[in-house]
Amino acid sequence: MGMGMHGLLAAQRDRLTGILNGIDTTVWDPANDPLLPERYDATTLDRKTVNKRALQIRLGLDPLSDIPLLGAVTRLTTQKGIDLLLDIADAVLALPAQIAIVASGDKALERRLLALTAALPGRLASFIGFDETLAHHVEAGADAFVMPSRFEPSGLNQMYSQRYGTPPIVHATGGLIDSVVDCTPQTLADGTATGFKFFAPTADALMSAIERCVAAYHDPTIWRALQRNGMARDFSWRHAAREYATIYARLVPS
Repeated sequence: MGMGMHGLLAAQRDRLTGILNGIDTTVWDPANDPLLPERYDATTLDRKTVNKRALQIRLGLDPLSDIPLLGAVTRLTTQKGIDLLLDIADAVLALPAQIAIVASGDKALERRLLALTAALPGRLASFIGFDETLAHHVEAGADAFVMPSRFEPSGLNQMYSQRYGTPPIVHATGGLIDSVVDCTPQTLADGTATGFKFFAPTADALMSAIERCVAAYHDPTIWRALQRNGMARDFSWRHAAREYATIYARLVPS
């Protein structure tokens, strides 16, 4: 999605370097986050369930502990692909699972989301607008985070999610490819798996990824490994800064 410049960028690919954004690891830190009902780290992940129950109660979801809660904090635009999730909402809830969406943007999508919320009480919840506390609460309280962007140059929420032990489900595009490691037997074995990717911007592909996520959720060993792998990743600006420094050093004549 080069915005008309794809041909030029592709032709000059040997001169291009992509560097992901960093995140503020002080603000986004589940062990010290003052906005959470319960703080936790990779050694106390059982405490995450307190945040899940509090989020369910706050948003009017049934306070169920044995099915996964899928969260999203996003803008309601075509780019972000949340319409793909709305297309399969009934099928996702039937797995079973729950959905919590915090979003605003396109008015037609807002109306559609609110209509689904009204039709599926206790199972699908939404908040129209943005609330910083609620955004942190979704990252901590959801079991998995859905990010079906049609394109995403870097993205931040998939980084927040991994830091909060909330495996992301992402469309394999842009920075989402580079920052999430798909859960496969191989990546589980080598300790790198952190989430779930789907490789076409379609509702069917998203549904397949969610089904894989729900299956993993019900295997405590796999799920805990995914959470801890993600929490061990370094998405700080220190990492990004080192990449910038490497480029600068390469450009300076020796």
